[in-house]
Amino acid sequence: MPENDPREEHRYQGTAVSPGIVRARVQLKGVLMDEPESRRIAESELEAEEQRLQQALLLTREQIVEMRHKIEAVAGAENASIFDAHLLLLEDSTVLGEVKKLMHSELRNVDRVYYEVIERYLESLRRIEDPYLRERAIDIEDVAMRVLRNLGPDENADEELVFEGLGDEFILVAHDLTPSDTASIDRNQVLGFATEVGSMVSHTAIMARSLNIPAVVGIPSLRADVETGDEVLLDGYNGLLIVRPNQETLAEYEILKAEKAVLLDDLKELRDRETETADGHQITLSANIEFSHEVSQVQKQGAEGVGLFRTEFFYANEKALRTENAQTRQYVDVAVAVAPNAVIIRTVDLGGDKLMPGLMAEAEPNPFLGWRGIRVCLQEPDISARS
Repeated sequence: MPENDPREEHRYQGTAVSPGIVRARVQLKGVLMDEPESRRIAESELEAEEQRLQQALLLTREQIVEMRHKIEAVAGAENASIFDAHLLLLEDSTVLGEVKKLMHSELRNVDRVYYEVIERYLESLRRIEDPYLRERAIDIEDVAMRVLRNLGPDENADEELVFEGLGDEFILVAHDLTPSDTASIDRNQVLGFATEVGSMVSHTAIMARSLNIPAVVGIPSLRADVETGDEVLLDGYNGLLIVRPNQETLAEYEILKAEKAVLLDDLKELRDRETETADGHQITLSANIEFSHEVSQVQKQGAEGVGLFRTEFFYANEKALRTENAQTRQYVDVAVAVAPNAVIIRTVDLGGDKLMPGLMAEAEPNPFLGWRGIRVCLQEPDISARS
């Protein structure tokens, strides 16, 4: 906490990833993965340990598939596809091969060995400079946490990963949240969340926006400065977490919330009116989208089609370029949904400071004017055919 009067207001600046203003008490969430105890095993126990791992993997797969179905029903197939990547991570033959090899060579329990192998991969990812690739560490941690939980005592195997029975409404403060955590949040309890790490392109941020959960990420050492029970105000518009907000701040934010509520009400009244200027010129008012499932909101808000389909956000959830057929299906789905209105599709803006910088042979000296977007597509016809 700050060295001055602990009752004073203190503001923490992070990155706003999902809009909204909420006020509640803090609930701290601990580290993601508990470190299993290391113990020696006899050679005669190896087969049983391998079977224990196999059963944990099967149970984890069932849980991930169930989570995928849940998110698809709430937030659409595009966001649910995050968990397809989790299934691939779960079945990674390299990781599982290392676990079995180490377990046989050192004769140690499988949960401890699995933990150590995963930690080595996580440490490697955390040292990578590219922010998008660094964010993938949380996906590995998400899957590994489930596996380790399922390797634990039988009575803990079905324990949910997140926030049940914690009492009244609260704002969650954590080092990071996994996509599973975010997808499982009970909105009747968790009004919003703040994390020490994360970015706009993390799967957790994408999930928060899809589920309309106010969120701020990237506030270093936050858990050392706040305690469970602290009153906080979370500003998902400006990326602020305000601890022990004073009366002046609370009054300021009450005005801000009221202004936004009035603005939304005013906009609802205008939603179905003709978009025409005072001197009689017709204007087409369209919506920008990143994912095909957002078309329902385009229609709900009365927009005339899609003014910009930012297709590069497909690749927030994928590691390779989509096939031409897969991309075509996405475009057709959006076009049919908004017909007879138009859809403007942006040539996929990859490279430079955007997603999938690995497309480039070497680092960009000026990513904002370098080899990216339309330049990539003109020079690489195989890519442009799929974008």
